[in-house]
Amino acid sequence: HVDPSFRETFRRFFALAAAEDIMPRPLLMIPGPIEFETPVLEAVSRRGTSHVDPSFRETFSEVITMLREVFLAPDGQPFVMAGSGTLAFDQNLSNLVEKGDRVLVINTGYFGDSMGEAAEVYGAQVTHLRAPVGGAPTEDDLRQALASASYKVITVTQVDTSTAVLTPVEMYARVIREMSPNSILLVDAVCALAGEEMRMTDWDVDIVLTGSQKALGVPAGLAISVVRPRALEAFRARSQAPSSYYLNWAKWLPIMAKYEAKEPCYFATPAVSHVIALHAALAIITSNGGIEARFEEHAKVSAAFKAGLTALGLSQVPLSADQAANTLTAVRFPAGVTGADLLPKLKTHGIAVAGGLHKEIKAEYFRVGHMGASARTWRHVECAIQAIENGLRECGHECEAGAGLAGLQASAAGYEFRMAPQVPEDPTLPASQSSSSSACASAEGASGCAAKSCCGNGLHLLIGVAAVAAVVAFARR
Repeated sequence: HVDPSFRETFRRFFALAAAEDIMPRPLLMIPGPIEFETPVLEAVSRRGTSHVDPSFRETFSEVITMLREVFLAPDGQPFVMAGSGTLAFDQNLSNLVEKGDRVLVINTGYFGDSMGEAAEVYGAQVTHLRAPVGGAPTEDDLRQALASASYKVITVTQVDTSTAVLTPVEMYARVIREMSPNSILLVDAVCALAGEEMRMTDWDVDIVLTGSQKALGVPAGLAISVVRPRALEAFRARSQAPSSYYLNWAKWLPIMAKYEAKEPCYFATPAVSHVIALHAALAIITSNGGIEARFEEHAKVSAAFKAGLTALGLSQVPLSADQAANTLTAVRFPAGVTGADLLPKLKTHGIAVAGGLHKEIKAEYFRVGHMGASARTWRHVECAIQAIENGLRECGHECEAGAGLAGLQASAAGYEFRMAPQVPEDPTLPASQSSSSSACASAEGASGCAAKSCCGNGLHLLIGVAAVAAVVAFARR
C-alpha cells in the first residue's frame, strides 16, 4: 500500500472520481449532522406512513417514553416538532417570555448570543453573563449576577458548538435554586444531549432542548424539548397568550398527550419519517447500558481523541480540560498552518471537519465532532486522527509519524467499548475503501500507515479505478 505505483494508482482514482463528481463522500466528523447508524437510515427510508396510522401512534408514544429516559426526566413533558434546534429556542422562549421580562444568558459563545437575540424578539430585557473565549462563568460570577437582579428565565448552553466549552450545568442549577428558586432554567443541549451528562430532574433543570442531528443521531429536522412542571406553571400564569400560533404550548400539549395515549390527533402534520427514525435512534441509545453508558463512551472517546491531538502538538480552545466538551473538540491551528491549507487536505484524506465559528477567533481553529455513531465506532476517531496527522505533515507541521494514533490508542487501552458495526459502508467503493476508512487508507510515505487495520486492499483499488474508468468511458460515448 506504500508502493509508488500503488500511490500513483490511488492518485489517478481520486482525480478521475473528482473530475466526474463521483468522489466518495468523506467521513462526516463535523459537530452535526453526524454519521447515522444503519437502523436509523432504514427507518427514515421506509414507505410513507399516515400520521394517524395506529402503528405510527404506537411509535410516537414510545418515543415520548424513551425521551424521558434519555433526558432523565420522569416528570418532564416532551415536545417533538418539525424544525431545527433553533426552532426549539423559539418554541420555549415564545411560551415563557413576555414583554419586559428579565432574561439572564450564561454566555459561552455563538449560541449564547443567538439565545439572547431570540429572547429579545419576545420583548425580554436580556443580560449576558460572559467569560473569556474558551471559558465559562464561574460560581462567583453567577452569584454576583443573581444578587444584582432577579430573572424570570436563565439560559445556558451546555456545550457551545462554537467553542467546545462544556458548562457546569449542575453547579449553575444548584446556585439558581438557592438564590433565585422561581427562575426558569433553560438549557440549550443541542450539542450535548445524549453525549454529555444531563440529569434533568435530579439537577432541577426546568427545560432542556435539542435538535435531532447531533448526538441523538437522526437527520436534521426535529426540534425536541422536555419541559418540567415549574416551566409549565409559568406558561399557564402568563398575562396574555403567546404571540406564536404554531409554537403555542396550548396547541401542542393536547397533541403530545394524545400521541402518548396512542390516540389519533391533529394540529400540524408531524415529520413522520423523522419521528420513526428518532424511535430507532432512541432504541439504540437506551440499549446496552442505556444513557449512563452513552455518557461513559462519549467521555472515553473524547479523552482518547484529545490525547491523540496532544501527541501531535496541538492545543484546544477550551481554557482547561474540565471545560472541554466530550461531543466535539475545538482544535487550534499550530503555528504556520491555516484553515485554507489544512481543511481541504483533510477532505482529500477522507474526513470532513468544520471551520471556526466564534467571531473573535474564527480563523484560529477548526472543530471535530465525535458523538453518536462516532462515539461507538472506534475506527472513526482512528481515521480522523490519522487524517489530521497526514494533513498537518503536508502543511509542514513537524510531528512524529504515528504519534497521534499512538496517543489515541494509549488513552483508550483497556477500555471495553460497547460498539457495534452499525454504520454503513459507502456503496460507491469496495468495503475496504469505504468513506469511513479512506482517511487511514490514504496514509503514504516511508513510514506507511500506522493504522494498518484501516488500510485499503490494493487489488480492490485497482478494480475500483478500472470500474470508474469504464463508467466514465461509457458516459462519454
